Amino acid sequence: MARTPVSTYRLQLGPDLTFDEAAARVDYLADLGVTDLYLSPILQAAPGSTHGYDVVDHSRISEAMGGREGFERLVAAARARDLGIVLDIVPNHMAVPTPAYLNRALWSGLSLGKDSPYASWFDVDFSAGQVLMPILGTRIGAVLAAGELTIEDAPPEAVTTDAAGATADTPSPGKVLRYYDHVLPIREGTENLPLTELLDRQHYRLAYWKVADEELNYRRFFDVGTLVALRVEDPEVFRATHALVLELLELGLVDGLRIDHPDGLADPRGYLRHLEEATGGAWTVVEKILEPDETLPRDWPTAGTTGYDAAWRVGQAQIDPAGATVLGALMTELTGDAVGDLPALTEESKREIATTSLAAEVERLAHLVAEECRADVRLRDHTLTAIRDCVRELVVACDRYRAYVVPGEQASPAAVRLVEEWAEHAARGLDDDRDETLALVVDLVLGREVGSAGRTHDKRRAEIIVRFQQVCGAVMAKGVEDTTFYRWTHLTSLTEVGGAPQKFAVAPDELHSWASAVQRSHPATMTLGSTHDSKRGEDVRARIGVLSQLPDAWADLVHALRDATEEARPYLLHGRTENLLWQTLAGTWTPDGPLDADRFTAYLVKASREAKEWTSWTAQSAAGEQALVAYAEHVVASPEVAELMTAWVARTAEPVRTATLATKALQLTLPGVADVYQGTETTTVALVDPDNRRPVDVQHLREGLRRLDSGARPTTLGEEKQRLVAAILRLRRAEPATFVGERAGYVPLPTSTGHAIAFARTLDGDSRVCTVVTRLPVALAAAGGWGEASVVLPDGRWRDVVSDRLHDGGATRLADLLGDSPAVVLAADATDDGTRP
Repeated sequence: MARTPVSTYRLQLGPDLTFDEAAARVDYLADLGVTDLYLSPILQAAPGSTHGYDVVDHSRISEAMGGREGFERLVAAARARDLGIVLDIVPNHMAVPTPAYLNRALWSGLSLGKDSPYASWFDVDFSAGQVLMPILGTRIGAVLAAGELTIEDAPPEAVTTDAAGATADTPSPGKVLRYYDHVLPIREGTENLPLTELLDRQHYRLAYWKVADEELNYRRFFDVGTLVALRVEDPEVFRATHALVLELLELGLVDGLRIDHPDGLADPRGYLRHLEEATGGAWTVVEKILEPDETLPRDWPTAGTTGYDAAWRVGQAQIDPAGATVLGALMTELTGDAVGDLPALTEESKREIATTSLAAEVERLAHLVAEECRADVRLRDHTLTAIRDCVRELVVACDRYRAYVVPGEQASPAAVRLVEEWAEHAARGLDDDRDETLALVVDLVLGREVGSAGRTHDKRRAEIIVRFQQVCGAVMAKGVEDTTFYRWTHLTSLTEVGGAPQKFAVAPDELHSWASAVQRSHPATMTLGSTHDSKRGEDVRARIGVLSQLPDAWADLVHALRDATEEARPYLLHGRTENLLWQTLAGTWTPDGPLDADRFTAYLVKASREAKEWTSWTAQSAAGEQALVAYAEHVVASPEVAELMTAWVARTAEPVRTATLATKALQLTLPGVADVYQGTETTTVALVDPDNRRPVDVQHLREGLRRLDSGARPTTLGEEKQRLVAAILRLRRAEPATFVGERAGYVPLPTSTGHAIAFARTLDGDSRVCTVVTRLPVALAAAGGWGEASVVLPDGRWRDVVSDRLHDGGATRLADLLGDSPAVVLAADATDDGTRP
């Protein structure tokens, strides 16, 4: 029977955390109460990879982590403590490594073109001409003039092999083309040609790196040219790229899977069905970003998502909607943005992405449509220019990652409604004479019959359907997650991966409604607080979220901070960057003081480049970045700032404590498998990667848990959080069916105040666990505290899993139940005769 995790602990494996080092943590994690280890990708990745998503060889386990033997030692250590193994896998793409021969399948494709046995692996049409390799630091003419391209003897490791490592039937290349650290194959028979002619005869075209955005002719992971997309919809490619993972499952070394970015695939549903059959139904969750009104497709055979949908709702349950206006006014003062500007900003950002970094993808789709029109006499009057305009605007109007249209199947009414709504929006940005062309594009992406009869299901039309959805997802990811969310500064804790800043705050009833629906549809989904992709860790978000409860005081503080640092502030400091800086300061300044200046400034520079306004990854403003860094260093070193921020930390200590503990209690007890990202069982200060992937001091965590287990009282918020997390994880392990699976249930509990969120987790309809947390404590204190406010607990006796205090069921005063704690989790208490109430 397939194992379903009850709780997972995410480990970021790599050079800083090998399999053996992870094995040394197993006893601590088992003592903490987790049931499964959740491992980042373990297959052989590009040299120096710190995350594992840049796989170069699906047939090997990472040598840097310890190889197959090291992995099996980790599994053995986990099994000795009855822990399962969940593995993160990457079906969408592989690395284009440096040197290229490290990816044997890609090397073969570059060597042999369409004749390569691996030509079908990649989303590249080797028969359509040279594959663009945008690796040059300057234009090709300058590279040739400088003599930077050389022909050399092939290194011994640059042999042509198959993906399993066996020597292929093609000869080992005698010569290679070198450009600094880049090594590329030379097509057989061309090695003695003059260099310019040799370049023209290869299966690839060397180009200036900036050419990629406009002319790249292979699908990549979003706009990352060093990650080439795979065609796992091809059964042979699926078999070859999944053979090792399936072997590990068959041998019982792996129990479950996390699927990275399935929306990039040609057919996510088909892939998941194939995977379910191949794994025998192993527990599998997908990294899926859902809009607030969107649900996971019910025909996807998956246990659920990785938990972005839970994370933002839990966090925003601690946001005070009353703070939106004041924080909006402050944003307007600093940036010029108004509260209602988010939709326009999102559209602007997506259009920018569609015409710059992902222009090649949009162009490729437009050309596909144009080719279809040229092939059908009834459609030939639709020009490429008109088609390009319509495709671009339709992609920009798309408000989610996919419409879930499958070639050969009639589009669902929901998909039709979505695409037609996007078309209505797209039409506003187009001239009236584009209406007929827009209607044509809509018909094609929905798989409708248009033009000559009988052409509905041909290959090119199927490709249009697939590529439209792949482009929509990429533009959403880069335009919203990686652009808009770095520009919108109303409350930056809301602009998280998979987040919904347009909602601002979530009321208890809304959280209950969502949780009840998830319990019915995907009872073994995942919940999370932080991930390796988080822009800010959960505790940083909690501290920033408190600004919504004290908006006037925060506005006053920002004005005081600006006055204190006015002489050092750069004249041209961008307003959005400045608002981001102040909120990041609030999120990272703790009782221990500010974040290290190098981490603080590295985050601000990365965030500014992602925002792509006054600097970017492709057009860096050295002077502007230096000025920002100097100002940020001044801010964290200023005695006046320290005095102001120390007072703020003291003033917000209780609401920060409430937000930190309440959100964690909710996340760990809502429906689904609860994940703890490494180190977040205590309070952490973590910003966007690589900051959130820094090594964890496990010895400190281990010693802290031992002290707490020996009866020591927490002396810090971090210790209090660790005590709460351990208590809940241990409860989950003792009551697995109450939390995960078909027998589990979710029932909201009545409260007489909006300052509490309460629910019961049930087993076969009987209440077994209750969660009661405080929300918006600043307004609660202003109203005089709990007073006679109450919650109605289910009948029976209930034990606080942290304090061991007992409570009777029925109407219970919240002041009595919670005491000085902002979050209480209760377990049904055994009666004297051993039965349960």
